[in-house]
Amino acid sequence: MKIIFKRQTAIASASPLMCATASRSVLPIGDGMLIEAKNPDICIFTTYDLEKGMRTAVEAKVIEEGSYIISAQKFIQTLKVMEGDEVTLTVDDKLSACISSGTSTHRMSALPSSDFPKLPDLKSPLGYELPADTLKKMLAKTMYAIGVNDQRPVLNGCFFRVTDDRLLLVSCDSFRLARCATHMTVDNRNDDGEYLHYSFIMPVRTVNELYKLLPDSDENIRIYMMRKHMVIMLGEITFFSSLIEGEYIDYDRIIIKTHRISIETDRAALISALERAALVTEERVAGSVRSHVKLEIAGNSLKISANSSTGSTFDEIFVKHEGEDIIIAFNNRYLLESLRACTGEKIKISLSTPLSSINIEPVDGEENEEDIFMLLPVKMKD
Repeated sequence: MKIIFKRQTAIASASPLMCATASRSVLPIGDGMLIEAKNPDICIFTTYDLEKGMRTAVEAKVIEEGSYIISAQKFIQTLKVMEGDEVTLTVDDKLSACISSGTSTHRMSALPSSDFPKLPDLKSPLGYELPADTLKKMLAKTMYAIGVNDQRPVLNGCFFRVTDDRLLLVSCDSFRLARCATHMTVDNRNDDGEYLHYSFIMPVRTVNELYKLLPDSDENIRIYMMRKHMVIMLGEITFFSSLIEGEYIDYDRIIIKTHRISIETDRAALISALERAALVTEERVAGSVRSHVKLEIAGNSLKISANSSTGSTFDEIFVKHEGEDIIIAFNNRYLLESLRACTGEKIKISLSTPLSSINIEPVDGEENEEDIFMLLPVKMKD
C-alpha cells in the first residue's frame, strides 16, 4: 500500500477519530486505525473500540491499493512532527509502515486489516434528521446526570424518545434526574410515508464524544437506527455506537408532582452564591470532598451556608416563597450542575421535606416548559 496525502489534511481528518480507540487496551490492536486505500484515490480512516467507532474519507493520491492497521496515536504524533506539506505512507508485505516527508522517514509496525474488529452494519433505511445545535443543547442539559458504572446498566446512558414532532431526553444517576424535551419537526418517515417512533439508550461515553463532535449550527444531521446500534452522519464523519439494551426506568413516576413548598429566584444569583460556597464545600478532608451546603428558606429570604475546618461561607438572596419555611442540605456540586443545566433567567424550586427530592424548573421560555431537573438532598449532620 502506498498513499500520498496533505499532512495537515490527514491530521485534521485523523485527530477526531482518536475518541474511538481503546487507548488503555493491552492488545496491539487497541489503539489501531484501519487505513483503506482504493483506486481511484479513495482513502478511508476507521477506528473502533467495540462500543463506538468513527470513519472518514481523506483526500489522498493512491499509488498502490491496500488496507492495514497502524497505531492511531503514533500516526498522528508522527504527522505533527514531520516537516513539509506532503506525506507518503507506505506499508510493505512484511507489515512495516513507513511515513516519509522530505528528508525525514519514520517507521512503525503495522497489522493486517483482517485483525480489525468486525464493524456493525452502517447502512439502514430507517432514520431521521434533526438540527445539530438542538441536539447539542439537549445533551448539555442531561449529560451531567448520566450514571457511570451504575449496577443498573440502563442508567449508564441517556434515554432518547423520538416521535414525528418531539424529541425527549432523560438521564438519571440515582441522585439526580434530568428530563428535557423540545417540539420540532423530525423527518423520520419510512418509504411508505409513515412516521416511525424510536426509543433507545445511548451509552455515556458515546454521549460525551458526540457532544464534542456536534457543531454549533442548525445544519441537519442524519441518524440511522439499527436494532443494537445507531449511525450518525456528521459531515464527512460517520459516527456509530452500540446501544444499551433494556427498559429504561419509569422517570415520570419518580418525579414528585405535588410539592408543598416552592420558591422562585434569579438563577444567576443562586449559582453565584453556590460558587462562593464551593470554596468551602470542595475542600478535601482525609481524602474525601466535603460538598455539604445548607439552604434555609424563611419568608422571602434564602440563606446559603457551608462550614469546614478551614472556614465558612454565608450568602442571602431574595426569593418569592410559597409554603412553610424549611432547612435542607445538598451536595453542592450536584446542585450547581442541576442549576447550570436549567436554562432561563428565573427558576422555580419545588420541595416538601428535608429528605425528599426537589424539582428545579425554568420559569420563563416556552421552549423549556417540559424541562425538569430533580435532585435528592443529603442528610444534615448535627
